[in-house]
Amino acid sequence: MPLTTTHTAMPAQTFLFAGRAVNRMGYGAMQLAGPGVFGPPRDREEAVAVLREALERGVNHIDTSDFYGPHVTNRIIREALHPYPADLTIATKVGAVRDAAGAWLPALEPADIERAVHDNLRNLGLDTLDVVNLRIMGDVHKPSEGPIERQMEALADMRERGLVRHIGVSNATAKQIDDAEKIAPIVCVQNHYNLVHRADDTLIDSLAARGIAYVPFFPLGGFTPIQSSALSDIARSLGATPMVVALSWLLHRAPNILLIPGTSSVAHLRDNLTAGPLGLSAEVLAQLDAIGKAQE
Repeated sequence: MPLTTTHTAMPAQTFLFAGRAVNRMGYGAMQLAGPGVFGPPRDREEAVAVLREALERGVNHIDTSDFYGPHVTNRIIREALHPYPADLTIATKVGAVRDAAGAWLPALEPADIERAVHDNLRNLGLDTLDVVNLRIMGDVHKPSEGPIERQMEALADMRERGLVRHIGVSNATAKQIDDAEKIAPIVCVQNHYNLVHRADDTLIDSLAARGIAYVPFFPLGGFTPIQSSALSDIARSLGATPMVVALSWLLHRAPNILLIPGTSSVAHLRDNLTAGPLGLSAEVLAQLDAIGKAQE
């Protein structure tokens, strides 16, 4: 597949998020927990090293949740990074808990939301959380319509009390985002999106016009990484890994997309972060777009 590398476009490297200019290549802490995001990591020292390496390489946006583990990733973040740099934005999530077997259960009563915020504060060692995302659990696999007013009102109350600075939503429909904004300002949306999972294309553009960050989870396909011979061919021509090209495509896709790829490996972290400065030509971008359209 011959590719041209002329007229490459460089994506913007930062975005104004929660009142700060954050680097668009962030880090997601989910994989710091054990298998299935449950229990302790296989190598705690490596987990600590990954976090410290991320900050050394310019990451200033970390995504986490106290239900990762549970309690595991937040405690590792605190061990590795506390006291936190002034420019570090930590975003977390509430709305779920884990049972003794590791299942993900909804926890969406106002008392659940309050308890989760305090768990995050305690385990991260903070007095105020930068960003709290409400994880909507109507359908755990995809956004589904349903009321979220009571949960949003609970978060808005904690925002008024100074426990939370900013609020986002996760696994949300466009209507739920609009409903949430009637109660409190929304700074980000976290939904499933990547090169081959494109259901939120229209939503992303709408959020960009409103200055709201879009933070795709499973940016590399989640527990089943993206498999595409066309992506592999493009990556080979660019001298990059397929996953780096997939991340770079997301950065080019819209200026409000913030990436939080996760890993428990320092080497993998370093590779992921090369997506930021990787410019893609219009031809390459068109070929990558075609991969996603072929999956629809």
